[in-house]
Amino acid sequence: QVQVVESGGGLVQPGGSLRLSCAASGFTFGLNYMAWYRQAPGKQRELVAGITSGGTTNYADSVKGRFTISRDNAKNTVYLQMNSLKPEDTAVYYCNVAPRGMANSYWGQGTQVTVSS
Repeated sequence: QVQVVESGGGLVQPGGSLRLSCAASGFTFGLNYMAWYRQAPGKQRELVAGITSGGTTNYADSVKGRFTISRDNAKNTVYLQMNSLKPEDTAVYYCNVAPRGMANSYWGQGTQVTVSS
């Protein structure tokens, strides 16, 4: 079965950095688009960044130049490097995949990121 597990969240001061990891299994990782979303209290879940099987990336305007998504297909893991963090980046961050040939989209349990002094 498909499993998606995020890690790496925490409390960080404004201007600081964190790296999130998402380990996935149960499908052919290297062939699939992987994405990070986030959801702040009282707000809708939004796309933060995505990466195709070929390594092409896309970002929300709010994180361009600060966040970097990458993947290691040998480890079935996608990363989100977050620099210059702002209080408005505070949210639960989720990893998502809709594996080719499968009917469903899969989410991890989320990892909390809090940016506060």
